[in-house]
Amino acid sequence: MNLRTLGKTGRDVSEIGFGAWQIGADWGEVDEDAAMATLQAAADAGVTFFDTADVYGDGRSERLVGRLRREREGITVATKMGRRMDQTVENYSPEHFREWNDRSRENLGVETLDLVQLHCPPTDLYYHPEVFEDLEAMVGEGRIAAYGVSVERVEEALKAIEYPNVATVQIIFNAFRRRPADLFFAEAARRGVGIIVRVPLASGLLSGKYSRETAFGEDDHRNYNRQGEAFDVGETFSGVPFEVGLDAVEELRPLVPEGATLAQLALRWILMHDAVSTVIPGARSPEQARGNAEAAALPALDDAAMARVAAVYDERIAPHVHQRW
Repeated sequence: MNLRTLGKTGRDVSEIGFGAWQIGADWGEVDEDAAMATLQAAADAGVTFFDTADVYGDGRSERLVGRLRREREGITVATKMGRRMDQTVENYSPEHFREWNDRSRENLGVETLDLVQLHCPPTDLYYHPEVFEDLEAMVGEGRIAAYGVSVERVEEALKAIEYPNVATVQIIFNAFRRRPADLFFAEAARRGVGIIVRVPLASGLLSGKYSRETAFGEDDHRNYNRQGEAFDVGETFSGVPFEVGLDAVEELRPLVPEGATLAQLALRWILMHDAVSTVIPGARSPEQARGNAEAAALPALDDAAMARVAAVYDERIAPHVHQRW
């Protein structure tokens, strides 16, 4: 497993990380033993970066990742805060920050959190410097070692990194969501900001395992959030209409190297972008966790493959999503 520097945190982390949303909630039920086995399989495969949030399963995901951290050395854990209340700037207050922080520190079993990210806050929040001054104060208090943001839009990411001590930005980026690479990646690299890529498989679309007959459970956001009913629609299938994504996947399938999977190809495509610090696919089983980690060992994609991915995006996907996020 290759390591990359996680922006201004200065930490070297695995270029394939682990997104722990799936073991918390909104992806169907995963029992605790299976969740722990999945986390352990990822760590065994060389994953050292784990991303969670205080609202994933109302703290369940944090507690599970905390158990793993107590078992393993050399793990970096990022969590997120800000979605336990209505999404208003006023709720991002010093009092609420410390309340949420205390809860996450307890869940993860640590005094100082490695990295805390504001969890896709309202756009207007990025225009309130006092919020970032308070995060800086929390570093001084020893509550957090570093802070960053998780964003929905490129414009939010660009605004966030104007604050000099924002260490990382977490953003959706994949073969079906290419806009962040147009401008944001270069600016983040110039400022030394780490990029954490989430939703790298477009909620599983880029695994190539779905068909028009695939059914998702009632408690799975791929069922209940297809039109953005519960949260930003861009978090579900990267905002791509399901059937459009299925057709595009078939055009990408011939690019998969022998012995690899489409999911691994999709992850390796992301790693072709040097500005990326780590990619955080989720997993619901040890097999998925190992398969994700193995993507780091795939050979670099050649120019023809990169051009083909770009062409499929331009022709099929861009009209639906490019200017939205």
